[in-house]
Amino acid sequence: MKNLILSYLLGCLLVTGCRTPKSGTSNVAQQKPVTTIAFGSCSRQSLPQPLWDDVVAQKPDVWIWLGDNIYGDSENMDTLRAKYAMQKANPVYQQLRQSASIIGVWDDHDYGVNDGGKEYPKRKESQQVMLDFLDVPTTSPLRTQEGTYSAHVYGPKGKRVKVILLDARYFRDPLKKGGADGKTNVADPSGDMLGETQWKWLEQQLTNSDADVHIIGSGVQVIPNDHIYEKWGNFPTSRQRLLDLISKTKPKGAFFISGDRHIAEVSKLNLPGLPYDLFDITSSGLTHVGKPREEKNQYRVGEVVFKLNYGLVTINWDAKPLTAAVRINGDEGATYLTQELKF
Repeated sequence: MKNLILSYLLGCLLVTGCRTPKSGTSNVAQQKPVTTIAFGSCSRQSLPQPLWDDVVAQKPDVWIWLGDNIYGDSENMDTLRAKYAMQKANPVYQQLRQSASIIGVWDDHDYGVNDGGKEYPKRKESQQVMLDFLDVPTTSPLRTQEGTYSAHVYGPKGKRVKVILLDARYFRDPLKKGGADGKTNVADPSGDMLGETQWKWLEQQLTNSDADVHIIGSGVQVIPNDHIYEKWGNFPTSRQRLLDLISKTKPKGAFFISGDRHIAEVSKLNLPGLPYDLFDITSSGLTHVGKPREEKNQYRVGEVVFKLNYGLVTINWDAKPLTAAVRINGDEGATYLTQELKF
C-alpha cells in the first residue's frame, strides 16, 4: 500500500490538478478504467435542483462542473462563499460528492462578474473560493498557479482518460463591443482567451499524451460560431489557435464539452489533419434554461434542447475502434439527445 500511495503522489507532481484520493479509496481504485462521466453547468443555488437524483442514478465515476456553478456576481468573497455553501449543502449533491470524483472550472457568474475576463479585480481571491468548493487540497499546485485550468488523468494505460479543463476567464481579454447599439459582442482578432502560460501548458498536455480519450472542457462554446453571445469565436485568432493545436498534436479521442448557453446542443467540425470528427457537446441548464427560439448554428447536429439537462459520456472500451456515447439527459430519466463518437 505504501508503494501505491507513493506512486499516486508522484503522479500528482506530474499532472496539474491531480487530487488526493478520498478517504476510503486507494490508488487501486484510481487505476480502474473510468467508463461514465457526467457534466453540467448553470446551477443557480437558490433555485430547485431536480436533476441531482438523476445524475446520481447514473453512477458516474466523475462529475465535471463547467461553470456558472453558482451565480455569485460579486467582488465580495463572503458573498461567493455563502452561495457556494448553499450549493454544496444540497443533500442529493452531497450524495454525488461521496460517490464520484468532483472536478470543475468556472465561467463568468461564479468567477464573479457577468461576461468578465482578466479585468475582474478579485480573480485571485475568487480562485481560492472556487477551489474550496471543489475540495482541492491546500497543498495542490492549483492553489499557487494563476488561473483554474487543470488536467485530470483516470485509468490504466490502454484505457486512460484525460480531462483537460480550460480557464477562459482569468487571462481573457475584455470583450469587444460594436454594432448599431455599441453593446453587441463583435470579433476581436487581436484578443486572447488563455494567456501564454496556459497555452504552453495546454500544448504540453496534448503533445504525445498517452491517454486514449481526451475530454476538453470550456465554460463557453468552442465550435458554434454564429450566435452573438459569448464564445471562443469572439476571439477568432484564439479559436483558430486551439483548433490548429489539436490538428498538430492529434490527441486520441478528443472532444469538447461546454456550458454557458442555457441550452443543450451537439456541434460537429471536420478538422484538417484529425482522423475523426471533432464534437462540442454543450450542456447548460441544471436549474434554468432559455425560452425556445430559432438560433443558427451551421455546425449543429440534431435539435436544440430547452429543458433542464446534464451531459453523460459512456465509453465503450471494448469497441474497435473505440467509441463513446454522449447523451443529453434530463429529469425523471429523460434523454433528449444521443450522439455516438467514433475515434
